[in-house]
Amino acid sequence: MLEEISEIIGLQVYTHEGVFLGNVNNLIVNVENSTVERLFIGEPNPLLVEGARSVAVPYRWIQSVGDVIILKYFPKRVSLKKGK
Repeated sequence: MLEEISEIIGLQVYTHEGVFLGNVNNLIVNVENSTVERLFIGEPNPLLVEGARSVAVPYRWIQSVGDVIILKYFPKRVSLKKGK
């Protein structure tokens, strides 16, 4: 079991289907509530994220944390917004 949130940085992240998403580069923390809000994935799998653009995964999407992180939810594919 992890004892510090700093141990999450660098862990590999997988979807619930076992597809590698990427490694945790950073965490977004709510200091007022002392909670982790999101995991920041800097170079995600281009098969899952269009253009391999960085993504922030909500912490509530996490199923388990150990030697790796398993997500209980992740979209089949994240596309870039057109326009703006």
